[in-house]
Amino acid sequence: MGFVQLFNNTTLRAALLAWFIAQVIKVILTFISDRKVILSRLYGAGGMPSSHSAFVASMTTCIGKIYGFDSPIFAVSCVFSLIVMYDAAGVRRAAGKQARAINLLFMHTDLKFDEHLKELLGHTPLQVVCGAILGVIVGCLF
Repeated sequence: MGFVQLFNNTTLRAALLAWFIAQVIKVILTFISDRKVILSRLYGAGGMPSSHSAFVASMTTCIGKIYGFDSPIFAVSCVFSLIVMYDAAGVRRAAGKQARAINLLFMHTDLKFDEHLKELLGHTPLQVVCGAILGVIVGCLF
């Protein structure tokens, strides 16, 4: 019974759909720019639009529609969403820039490094805003 209820949760379905649409858009945009299909974009972080932002914005929009935009649960969800979006454009973007610098450093030295650090971690503010807009649209449709 509980498992069926999980799939009947409108807010969760909307958030997952927004995430999925954002990931598919990343594959399409990568194909347009690189002329190749990179399926890892379906589950990878970073890029246009921010799937993290789409996910939380859709969730927050649904919560607002269901419980009211003046409800405490909407306020909690809104604050949570803003933290996720700030992190995507701030902390994770900075970590990606640091990874790029470290990778370049190891490429041009005799030092050996076991693995190449992932550079595409965060988002530009535009990618976050586009993800949030996508999320709000999907949330409104549910």
